[in-house]
Amino acid sequence: MRASRNGNILQHVDWPTIGIFLALVVFGWLNIYGASYTFDQTSIFDFSNRAGKQFTWILGSLFLGSVLLLIDYKTYDILAYFAYGVMLLLLLATPFLAHDIKGSMSWISLGPVSLQPAEFAKCIVALTIAKYMGQYDYKLRTWRDLIVPFAIIGVPALIIMILQRETGSALVFAAFLLVFYRQGMSGYVLWVGVAAVALFIISIRFGAIPLPLGSGSVGILSCMLLLTAVEIYFICKEHRMRWQALILTGSVVVIYGLCLIVNIWVRVPFDWISMGIVIALVLYNIVISLYWRKYFLLIVAAFTLFCIGYTHACDFVFQKVLQPHQRIRIEVLLGMKEDPAGAGYNVNQARIAIGSGRFFGKGYLNGTQTKLQFVPEQDTDFIFCTVGEEWGFVGSVAVLLLYLAFILRLITIAERQRSKFTLIYAYSVAGIFLFHLTINVGMVLGLLPVIGIPLPFFSYGGSSLWGFTLLLFILLRLDAARMEQLN
Repeated sequence: MRASRNGNILQHVDWPTIGIFLALVVFGWLNIYGASYTFDQTSIFDFSNRAGKQFTWILGSLFLGSVLLLIDYKTYDILAYFAYGVMLLLLLATPFLAHDIKGSMSWISLGPVSLQPAEFAKCIVALTIAKYMGQYDYKLRTWRDLIVPFAIIGVPALIIMILQRETGSALVFAAFLLVFYRQGMSGYVLWVGVAAVALFIISIRFGAIPLPLGSGSVGILSCMLLLTAVEIYFICKEHRMRWQALILTGSVVVIYGLCLIVNIWVRVPFDWISMGIVIALVLYNIVISLYWRKYFLLIVAAFTLFCIGYTHACDFVFQKVLQPHQRIRIEVLLGMKEDPAGAGYNVNQARIAIGSGRFFGKGYLNGTQTKLQFVPEQDTDFIFCTVGEEWGFVGSVAVLLLYLAFILRLITIAERQRSKFTLIYAYSVAGIFLFHLTINVGMVLGLLPVIGIPLPFFSYGGSSLWGFTLLLFILLRLDAARMEQLN
């Protein structure tokens, strides 16, 4: 074991984090046994059962974690780019080596076991991002500084989503946006993502609902009103003149009021009227930005014009680009369609299982929904419903609090780093774990669409467990060497 300037490495490993890791792994293993348990099964170490198989993966992860702690911390920095190149080649080769599993081409069979390279790609991308953004002279000053980081996360994400047809694993790479924001990326970039999602949901959910007055749809009018508010906000924010906000807002209200009056005799096309108002504000925005040399407003104007086109293209994307199973999941989530026996079956059964657990749960191994296998994938993506049924509200909250302590511990580790490389990597790890937790639990509760990503350390599977172990123990090794690292 490599000695450091400050003594044995074991003295500097963050043991509280390892303690939380072990607690999550053990409790997850118990719940995998509970989810896959049958009445004629007597042992949790039965290797014909998933709990027994998971135990071997756990032993492997403990061995892997120990090895990662023994490796010189400089190795992770030195080999980051090389590992990234090898990872891209492996991701490209995976669709040609993998078998089709439920439409996904992301699993490679190695004898009796199967591995999913996408689970390990997250760790390598995190190291690569840390390597690039951790350079001494690198700073996020303009949007040009984001081109390479976006390419580093975008290339593997596109390969996984398009070639491997694994949307859930690809979406996880969005967690790196939190890292970019922490390193100085403008918050407007995050708002662009929020706006894209909001416009998509509004146009899809309400696009087919006609207006009670005049002609047009509720969805398009709502999107145009939102863009109107954005234009007025930024125009007034840049010039800091309240009277301008009052004049612009009043003008918009007057125009809509006149349209309502005219609509008494003639049907008014509110879609076109609202779009015309937004375009007029954009033109006004462009004129005053050129006059006052407020060039940021030109970016706002361009973004608004893009959003107008994007809003009208959402229906085409939804109908022609998304796969049928993706469309119906979104429709069920947004309440556009009831499909309790189809796309909504998993979520409905998960809700029933969690609700039946009530406050204290039905007791370990006593979950009827679990035993009768009403919930598909109940020991993988939907493992949290087993927690809710057998351990109840109390157990579910305890698990979430344990995850909260884990995430906060990762942030604490990140903030105490001397090395920029380790700091960026630590926030990448925290972002990935937070993304997995939020999406998985939100999916099980029916708050988010079903996209199929594992719950860290809980869901059955060696690839996910080892992938999360890689992420965590590399961070612990880098953290243990922080006293050796220069600022």
